Amino acid sequence: MNLEGKKIGFVMTGSFCTFKKTIPKILEITKKGGKVLPIMSNNAYNFDTKFGNAKDFITEIEDITKQKIIHSIIDAEPIGPKKLTDIMIIAPCSGNTIAKLAHGITDTVAVMAAKSHLRNNNPLVIAISTNDALSGSAENIGKILNRKNYYFVPFKQDNPITKPRSIVFDPEYIIKTLELALDREQIQPIIL
Repeated sequence: MNLEGKKIGFVMTGSFCTFKKTIPKILEITKKGGKVLPIMSNNAYNFDTKFGNAKDFITEIEDITKQKIIHSIIDAEPIGPKKLTDIMIIAPCSGNTIAKLAHGITDTVAVMAAKSHLRNNNPLVIAISTNDALSGSAENIGKILNRKNYYFVPFKQDNPITKPRSIVFDPEYIIKTLELALDREQIQPIIL
């Protein structure tokens, strides 16, 4: 399946080190005919970091998608009832967001968007990026791997020497993961 005409929710959470590799994939999705609904967590929307300024990221994403970014729980809640998305991706998906998804906690924009989207039995793609994936977040990742409608962008250890418990998704697999998830298929292998 291709992305032409598909309504794609694209949620970014606070794993800032991946933004410069992730935002070009939003552009690629739009070039393939996908209609991207941009969503950012509170931290992603508001924090300037050594990886860039929030305002610059916001401007770039809104220029690409031609839409204002959803950045409040109130604005994220109607996504499901109004059927605004055919598929949703959280890229990057932080360990904090993984934990909230695993335990049904809906107190952020990202998890509200996901929860609202999932009410329609549509696929939710997770592009994990967290420093504790092979420790504190491992149990939560395992829970989500076993849930219906969840699909993962392939991931790997990003630096096994200095960050041995850290996992990061490979942005080069975002498009293919979305295409397969629309057909209810998990891209393989998940672990690179």
